[in-house]
Amino acid sequence: MSEKVFVAGATGAVGTALVALLIDAGYTVYGSTRRADRAAALQAQGVHPVVVDVFDADALKAALLRIAPWAVVHQLTDLPKDLNPARMAEAAALNARVRTEGTRNLVAAAQAAGAQRLVAQSIAWAYASGPKPFTEDQPLDVYAQGTRRVSVDGVMALEQAVLGTQGAHGITATVLRYGQLYGPGTSTAEPKGAMPLHVAAAARAALLALQRSTGGVFNIAEDSAEVSSEKAKRAWGWTADAPRA
Repeated sequence: MSEKVFVAGATGAVGTALVALLIDAGYTVYGSTRRADRAAALQAQGVHPVVVDVFDADALKAALLRIAPWAVVHQLTDLPKDLNPARMAEAAALNARVRTEGTRNLVAAAQAAGAQRLVAQSIAWAYASGPKPFTEDQPLDVYAQGTRRVSVDGVMALEQAVLGTQGAHGITATVLRYGQLYGPGTSTAEPKGAMPLHVAAAARAALLALQRSTGGVFNIAEDSAEVSSEKAKRAWGWTADAPRA
C-alpha cells in the first residue's frame, strides 16, 4: 500500500502542481479544500478530496485521524489572485491568520494523527536588511512596519509552529521559503520580483523535501543576487529549472 500524503491547499497554484507529482511518484494523495464545489476537480485529478476548513481545529483533527497520513504538506494561502494593491492590507491580514491559526491547527492535527513528515510553505522575502544573497541563517525582519510587519509576523508564527520549541515534535519538519511565484494558477505567467520561482519548481521542492529532507529551513527560488538556494541544491539536488508540468 502506498504512503498517504495530506496536502492542505491542494487546489492552490503550488498544490495543484504538487498533487500531480505526488500521484506520479506513487503516493495516495488526500487534498483539502474549503469549498465543496472544488471536490470534483480534485477527484478528477486522482486526489481523495477532503472538504475542511483549516480554522475548524476539531474537524481538521478528525479528518487527519481518519486518514492517518504518513506526511502532511502545508500549501495554504489566502491571497487574491490578481494581487490588487488596493486589497493587499486586507489580504495580508487574512494570509497571516492562515499562517498563525491555520498552521497551529494543522500541526496539532498532524501530530495527533501520527504523521512522520511535515512540509510547510513560507516566503523568502521576509529577511531583515543584510548581506546578499540572503541565506537561511540570516534573521527575519522583526522591525518591519505596516503591511510588511503583518506578513513577517505571520511567517514567524508559521515557522515557530512548525520548527520551534512548541512545534511539530516527533515529526521531520521542513519549511520552504518560496520566492515570488509565477506560472499556472498565479497572477502572472512570467517571472516577477527579485526572487522569482515557477510553481512547478516550487512543487518539485516540496516533493523532494518529503522524500529527502532531514528537517529545517530552505530557500527555494531561482538564482539571483537577492537570495541563495544553494542549501536545497546541495541537500536534495533541487534545481529551479526542473521540468515544468
